[in-house]
Amino acid sequence: MNKGLQLGVSAAVLIGLTALGWSVLRLPEDNGEAQATVAGLQRDETSDRFARALRPRDFEFPRDHGPHNDYQTEWWYYTGNLFDPSGRHFGYQLTFFRRALIPPDEQAVVADRASSFAFDQVYFAHFAITDSAANEHVAFEKYSRGAAGLAGAQAEPFRVFVEDWSVSSTSKDGNAEQVRLVAAQDDYAIELSLVNSKPFVLHGDRGLSQKSSRPGNASYYYSMTRIATEGRIITPRGTFTVRGNSWLDREWSTSALDDDTEGWDWFSLQFDDQRELMFFKLRRKETGDVNFAKGTYVAADGRTELISQDEVQIDVLERWTSPQTRAMYPVRWRLTAPRYGLNVEISARIPNQEMRLTQRYWEGAVTFKGLSSDGPVAGVGYVEMTGY
Repeated sequence: MNKGLQLGVSAAVLIGLTALGWSVLRLPEDNGEAQATVAGLQRDETSDRFARALRPRDFEFPRDHGPHNDYQTEWWYYTGNLFDPSGRHFGYQLTFFRRALIPPDEQAVVADRASSFAFDQVYFAHFAITDSAANEHVAFEKYSRGAAGLAGAQAEPFRVFVEDWSVSSTSKDGNAEQVRLVAAQDDYAIELSLVNSKPFVLHGDRGLSQKSSRPGNASYYYSMTRIATEGRIITPRGTFTVRGNSWLDREWSTSALDDDTEGWDWFSLQFDDQRELMFFKLRRKETGDVNFAKGTYVAADGRTELISQDEVQIDVLERWTSPQTRAMYPVRWRLTAPRYGLNVEISARIPNQEMRLTQRYWEGAVTFKGLSSDGPVAGVGYVEMTGY
């Protein structure tokens, strides 16, 4: 560990990028500019000194709502589809990421320092609003050291924050199932109250979510798939009282991806009949073929079923090219899952939901409709895409 890092001064630090990826961000000493290059969640020279997701574990709540500093990467990922009384649609994203700068066996060095500015964790956040009626999507980011009250996370009472963006418990016992989300930037803001309405979902093998066939290329992954949400969304066009449902993804891991992974597509779908479906696929470099995919089906009563790679087919029906970056993204899909009789068409609320931040990706609100073995179905969701 270099002396600059021990002293908590500017150094090369790894900061969270998206639900499966990370960016290397260098903070120069002499100015506030940032330079970034994609690193990915592959192994690095320190990975073997962190804990890894190797086998199923017993989840402990509320402890597991808080940070896991012995793993390199972690995130708290909120997305939602909300509507005002007239039916006007808004999508939102508020996500918090943690990245360890040094392995656990060296973190005690920073903890023992008297300075409140000494840090061994960096936190990063993304905030976005989609206003479908205005055909507008805006996105913002913040990053800060996990020290001096600038950023951090805790389990009891539950709170995660980067400066003045935060998610914090509003329940008497401080749990993570009843929270308030707050974020504001320029003329945009959210002030939302969330109350979880279904059991936690443990993805993969009892919460061990493999990202390849290699041991350790995995994360611990749970979700709250239907969180009743109400509050206010503020844009330059006014203040809107909204309600709807949110989705929380929670993951922590160390070096979860194979070296040949180019990017991924992640779908979260909330059915009007109270069912949910999550499915992700990782794409191989060079060919773009799917090299790994998994999902979870959630029944209306909260029962879950693992979905294997060959049980879901996703075909691209339409693409959109970003005028700013020239990246070409799918924005309409056909998803079929014969086990559930599913045949639905998924469409982006608006094509331009590209996150042009330190690193570029697409994350946006979608709607879907079609058929299942129980008859017609419809609903809302979110899709994330990287590597395009």
